[in-house]
Amino acid sequence: MDAQRTYTPLMAMKDERINVRVDAEQKSLLEAASEAEHTSVSAFVLSAATAAAADILADRRAFTLDADAWTAFDEALNRSAHAPEGLRELLNETPPGEDE
Repeated sequence: MDAQRTYTPLMAMKDERINVRVDAEQKSLLEAASEAEHTSVSAFVLSAATAAAADILADRRAFTLDADAWTAFDEALNRSAHAPEGLRELLNETPPGEDE
């Protein structure tokens, strides 16, 4: 079957390699998905992995708040930490199943 191939910036010349071992079921799934997207398995995997990595890291680096939410967030950061009532006692108890 001749699938149409689309050139993307991700397909530009690259110097680094990543090798991934997959089982037959994973390989079939990746091949089917890449065919559905009219791209190579390598381009499909690279695109999906890059997008997932960017999403994961974005959640850890940046978030957007309106003025009221920013004020509340800033105040929370500047408040002194305090332990909820009963936390110290709970942490000093012997864990269940452990004898003293």
